Amino acid sequence: MSDPAKGVWAMLAACVLWGLSPLFYKQLVGVPPLEVLAHRTLWSLVLFALILLARRRLGALVKAVTGWRSVMAVGLAALLISVNWFLFIWAIQVGRALEASLGYYIFPLVAVFLGMALFAEPLNSAQRLAISLAALAVLLLSVGLGKVPWIALVLAVTFALYGVLKKRIGIGPMVSVAAEVLLLAPFAALWLWGVHALGWQGQGTFGQNWRDSVLLVLSGPMTAVPLMLFSYAVPRVRLSTIGILQYLNPTLQFLVAVLVFAEPFSLLQLGAFGMIWLALAIYSGQALVAERAPRHGPGKPFR
Repeated sequence: MSDPAKGVWAMLAACVLWGLSPLFYKQLVGVPPLEVLAHRTLWSLVLFALILLARRRLGALVKAVTGWRSVMAVGLAALLISVNWFLFIWAIQVGRALEASLGYYIFPLVAVFLGMALFAEPLNSAQRLAISLAALAVLLLSVGLGKVPWIALVLAVTFALYGVLKKRIGIGPMVSVAAEVLLLAPFAALWLWGVHALGWQGQGTFGQNWRDSVLLVLSGPMTAVPLMLFSYAVPRVRLSTIGILQYLNPTLQFLVAVLVFAEPFSLLQLGAFGMIWLALAIYSGQALVAERAPRHGPGKPFR
């Protein structure tokens, strides 16, 4: 199997794991989200540390958290991703997985908007149309449902800002995420100590029964494995292909929310999601054309 083919399969596996992750976190519905987040942070740090040790890259991790500029950048990225993780876990537990999937649908369009707002990146007509459709869909949901879909917006904005920071930090994805969870680890450990020793949220779940304890440990691999697959895929697959395959993640989340969790899905929501899907189709089509054009030149057929 060629390297590009391996990359596509790795990317598909990562997106499937991310897309089906609501099924995993739904099993922890009885565990407070902050406790789940703390365990997710600590167990993913253990796994990342072992992987970096095996690859003799612990020095890169130490370098990533050395110097105040690097620590500030990684720390801000850690804050954004922890908010994103917590809100996603909470949304799954309270029956709002559908709105969470909407957040990851509109994330690419928010990222394009931030590129324009923060880096003065020009938008072509297709991108402007896609962003306008997404904004109109959010407005439709807000007016029709009588409330702003804040979960979707916060998930999209925090993940987009996280991506902006990752672009500026310039560290490999595995090392940077390991550095982020390393900075978060003391807060996670403090929270779990308070839960278990001081009863901040009951008696603490870990150690009370084997099922929940195993699931909390597995939250580490649930975080690390998709990222490793993604990191493997990125240098082997065209960026436009990665962009399109990533929509498998929110699509699976959407299907899980509607078909498995049986969350309500009204005609109004169908209209809003339809506008989002149309916006993504326009955006993806334009990205494909833009990436292929330099390779083939004007007037040459795509192959």
